[in-house]
Amino acid sequence: MTIYVVKPGDTISSIANQYGVTSNRIITDNELTNANNLLVGQSLVIQFPEVIHTVAEGDTLYGIAQEYGVTPTRLLQNNPWIANTEFLIPGTVLVIRFRRDENFGDIVINAYAYPYIDRTVLRKTLPFLTYLSLFTYGFTPEGDLIPIDDTELIQLARDYNVAPLMVLAPMDAGGNFSNEIAHAMFTNPEGQSRLIDNILSNVQNKNYSGVDIDFEFVRPEDKEGFISFISALKNKLEPNGYILTVALAPKTSGEQAGLLYQAHDYPRIGAIADKVLLMTYEWGYTYSSPMATAPLNSVRRVLSYGVSVIDPDKILMGMPNYAYDWPLPYVEGQSKAETISNVQAIERGVQYGVTIQFDEASQAPFYYYTNSDGVEHVVWFDDARSMNAKYRLIPEFKLNGAGVWQIMNYFPGMWLVVNNLFNVAKVL
Repeated sequence: MTIYVVKPGDTISSIANQYGVTSNRIITDNELTNANNLLVGQSLVIQFPEVIHTVAEGDTLYGIAQEYGVTPTRLLQNNPWIANTEFLIPGTVLVIRFRRDENFGDIVINAYAYPYIDRTVLRKTLPFLTYLSLFTYGFTPEGDLIPIDDTELIQLARDYNVAPLMVLAPMDAGGNFSNEIAHAMFTNPEGQSRLIDNILSNVQNKNYSGVDIDFEFVRPEDKEGFISFISALKNKLEPNGYILTVALAPKTSGEQAGLLYQAHDYPRIGAIADKVLLMTYEWGYTYSSPMATAPLNSVRRVLSYGVSVIDPDKILMGMPNYAYDWPLPYVEGQSKAETISNVQAIERGVQYGVTIQFDEASQAPFYYYTNSDGVEHVVWFDDARSMNAKYRLIPEFKLNGAGVWQIMNYFPGMWLVVNNLFNVAKVL
């Protein structure tokens, strides 16, 4: 894999000739919609096929995999587009193996999805996942679960050998985290016991593989209640063969102040849970000043603290899959960024003919544009370069893997990096 950054005067043909690959290879792998209008500063992943197969009449995915001694999952990872084709078309060229100059071995990847995810996006993404966390079940203080429409997604995950996880979060009717709902449950022993029983029953009945706990903005005074709940749930799940993962705010020290951080006790929760997701994103967010969502220097500080108090083999590094577009000038308390996908960020850049810049400290791309109303904007997003920099932190810190928030939009740059650097572990 080579990550190429487009220069003035470049064309798809000139880049392809430079690396001895076809233009179609670059277009297909990167899912380019602007192949004839590349942006200066745009990153492209160049892959080098070593073994290919031309589909013949009667070929099947499983038959081809068996012929070459690879898994169907590997074929889907190398050729994501076939996940949504009912039959292989004769004459189609499939890549059996790309050249891999580096391989850091197995990692776990968990990713979050809402029940309304586009099924085409989901099928393309599942081959790259170990776990799929379905967001989100709510609950009442009395211990009743507030369910989601998850049956189809659970089966789809299992069809791709991906373990589905039931996400539990204290959310209000508006879809916001509510520490009042969490507090009411923590302080209601009977309701909490009933909730834990209902969780186990739901996991068993729905054929989940475990539970992912995402409690944010827990009151500091509820810290012990939160830890006790996690411990009690773990004790109920573990004997039945189910895992427990917990999402934790991005802390850089045990004494970090703030509602988001104080109840998230890294060493104690890390000792209980099977895995923890360190939510290393949202430095740049809807109401923040313009900046990268997950600046590498900030992510590194969180991981440094995390591995000092939690077994690194339990840690999943948070990975954002979205971008922000801020109107300028930024006015604190008034400005609001628009959430877009990383692919939309490129499309918007093409629309306005931008030049993409790259911030070395945060290892993230950004650009400016002026819309038709004369309002200046700045867009911070992720590309293959920023994904490459972040994913390389996993072997550096000897982490278990990554947790992606979220996979509602397919981002080729992320999965190309994953496919070239790692083998995605499967537990089913």
